[in-house]
Amino acid sequence: MNKTLAALGAAALLIGGLGAAAPATAATSSTTPYCGITWGSLPKVDEEYSQAALTNVRAGRHECFDRLVLDFSGAVDGYRIEYVDAVAMDGSGQLVPLAGGARLRIVALSPAHDTNYQPTYSPADPANLVDVSCFSTFRQVAWAGSFEGQTTIGLGVRARLPFRAFILDGGPGGTAGGSRLIVDVAHRW
Repeated sequence: MNKTLAALGAAALLIGGLGAAAPATAATSSTTPYCGITWGSLPKVDEEYSQAALTNVRAGRHECFDRLVLDFSGAVDGYRIEYVDAVAMDGSGQLVPLAGGARLRIVALSPAHDTNYQPTYSPADPANLVDVSCFSTFRQVAWAGSFEGQTTIGLGVRARLPFRAFILDGGPGGTAGGSRLIVDVAHRW
């Protein structure tokens, strides 16, 4: 009788232990980052100014994120990118309206003019630098000006989502000269 009770008790413990293990496994799989993205949504900063001038703004769609690319004539070195309540126009402080549930202020620590103060980037439509109408995360890309050695762009996104920023050497397609400031915003957390 004691052996039977002991066997039943062991079986109950085994079954109870298996039941407890199942939720832990399910919880672990639900905490796996979306597409392996671990970027977060806090500000990204590299405080080094450069004389490289902005020459173009473009965007692309990827499987897990939308990408904004700022092309520069030389080696761009610094940026400040963060979620803000509102993006203001450089110099005047006038608010830049942006579509979407959240706004990223992208400040490249480089001008949008050459050494003779001739513009190197003049958007045809400052409110819509790039057509992002079919993008998953981006809602609007707008010009916020270039003033005192820095250039600001407002990026309206669907919601406050993880993002990353980095600099690549080379121009479009990796051509010689120039550099690119890349801002990727994930499609979801």
